Amino acid sequence: MTLSINTNASALVAIETLDATQTSLSNTENVVSTGKKVNNASDNAAAYSISQQLSGQNSGLSAVNDGLTFAAQVVNTTTTAVSSILTDLKSIQGLVNTLTNNSSSSSSISDTSDSITQTLNAINVIARNATLNGVNLLVNSATDGVGIQGTSLTYLTSLGGDTNVISGLHTEISGAMTSGALGTSFTYAAGSGSSLTDALGLTTGLASSDAASANIFVTSGNSLNTTTFASGAAGSTAQQMVALIEQAITAMTTIASKLGSNSSIISSMSSFGTTLSDNITQGVGALTDADMSAASAQLTSLQTKQSLAIKSLTIANSQSQSILSLFQ
Repeated sequence: MTLSINTNASALVAIETLDATQTSLSNTENVVSTGKKVNNASDNAAAYSISQQLSGQNSGLSAVNDGLTFAAQVVNTTTTAVSSILTDLKSIQGLVNTLTNNSSSSSSISDTSDSITQTLNAINVIARNATLNGVNLLVNSATDGVGIQGTSLTYLTSLGGDTNVISGLHTEISGAMTSGALGTSFTYAAGSGSSLTDALGLTTGLASSDAASANIFVTSGNSLNTTTFASGAAGSTAQQMVALIEQAITAMTTIASKLGSNSSIISSMSSFGTTLSDNITQGVGALTDADMSAASAQLTSLQTKQSLAIKSLTIANSQSQSILSLFQ
């Protein structure tokens, strides 16, 4: 081999090897530090593109699942309120029986009527307070209570934009009241107000934000309301009163069933969404995650190769120094 101070072929080969080793080592160190074999499009264009699409889909699923979680909380809040309202209606049922059993005593009627009115007021308070983040499914309008901004709930059930809506429960309650046979001569009539008790026909002209001061069973003169509950073909006054409160209980039970159905749907979709999200995450991992045992072995190999390349370059550079001995 010709000795030259201008061209050192051995050094050039050593430098090329060292550069290639340095590049590979840098890439492997990046894999080890991030835990990913694909960090950008230059690593693997196809895998990177697919993983980005899947990650975007996963972000969308996360938003859907968040919406389902909120919907579940709204439904649970409403369900809890309906359960409390049913308890109060059953209490009123007992009070109505007491009312008719003591119809000859005005003082007893007055005391029982006050208890009924207070319970009706509690029903409206519960309905008005069944609000979560401005959503209330039991009131008639968004102006029925402080902080209420909407009376319906729309939530996504899939990334494809499928939605489910819960709305009009106040109207459905009135509809459920008319679906029962209260009698041939007694016809249920919803109150003119927007309160839940008006929808149930237990008060009249009462807004949801108003406090109840009277009920449909007793007149202002502390006597049974025989005008509305006129004894006749539909049965006695007592029978008609009991029929009305029983129908109110049935109406609220129907709403409870609807809420339970929606709760099951939301729970099922949320569970499916979580499982699908986990599957997508695993898919992204399969495309981009590094085999750390293999990366560790490769790192050790490249570090050894780097050391050898540096040693080789040192030896190649020392060959040029030997030319000086020729001129001594």
